[in-house]
Amino acid sequence: MNTRRSFLAKLGLAPFFFSASSKFLEAKNNFTENKKVKKPIVISTWDINLPSNEAAWAVLNKAGRALDAVEKGVKVAEADPKNQTVGYGGLPDRDGNVTLDACIMDENANCGAVAYLQNIKHPISVARLVMEKTPHILLVGDGALRFALENGFKKENLLTNESKIKWKKWLKENKYKPFLQDKDNHDTIGMLALDNFGNLSGACTTSGLSFKFAGRVGDSPIIGAGLYVDNEVGAAAATGKGEAVIKVAGSFLVVEFMRQGNSPQDACQLAIERLIKKNKDFKEFQVGFIALNKNGETGAYAINKDFSYCLYDENGNKAKKSDYALK
Repeated sequence: MNTRRSFLAKLGLAPFFFSASSKFLEAKNNFTENKKVKKPIVISTWDINLPSNEAAWAVLNKAGRALDAVEKGVKVAEADPKNQTVGYGGLPDRDGNVTLDACIMDENANCGAVAYLQNIKHPISVARLVMEKTPHILLVGDGALRFALENGFKKENLLTNESKIKWKKWLKENKYKPFLQDKDNHDTIGMLALDNFGNLSGACTTSGLSFKFAGRVGDSPIIGAGLYVDNEVGAAAATGKGEAVIKVAGSFLVVEFMRQGNSPQDACQLAIERLIKKNKDFKEFQVGFIALNKNGETGAYAINKDFSYCLYDENGNKAKKSDYALK
């Protein structure tokens, strides 16, 4: 009787297959054997989000679940009117509507997302309910709003006076160059956490590009683009020009590079290098990745300077500058 090995041998594929299998097992073992795991740990995009890390750490420090930590953490950014790229107070689209995108993913590959959601302050919590209460992953627009209202969320005006003033100024100037994010102009909070049980989860939420075309949705609510979690390997999140991230399935790509045995730092850099190859105009925009693996190791890398992130571990909560490609 033919075995799988003999069948592959007849095709001349046995050496390749078993070599690849050995490499896969070797890479997987990097996350499971002979390494001291740093936990708990939380990492988020942009130095403005230190308070979000604090909220997430409060959950992790009480032996809470990573999923609960990332939801609670990003809700801080969603509720902050001074953060004009996330949730309440977010800058509107060109029609003056604040539209929100978010997704969340747990250690069991369960995930939920909402896109083009209006008048709901905490889209991340709606995304979690999509994950837990429906057979779907992504709800959008009026359907997402109806689902939120049916589950007890309240409609409220998310356009603050400060954001409205900026929108009206933009209408007069009519300039639309939204893609070069830096320390003063950025979007999205992506957050990743490893809890005391050794489980990973992630969340991503944004009001998207300021003054975007009505109906535009970026990478933030797309599993595999703005966020991806694989509990055997690690997790990653993206920020910046969502269109470029979607092209390379950015966060999934980072996790797959970690699966191959790369450190989180190297995985982020490799993903940025891939993204640069696929986008001829890469000098005109920003994309940054953060990553966290099963051993509690982290990484961050971007196209341009001024990408920052927050890391909370046993050494405290600190803002850090990311390395970048264009020097």
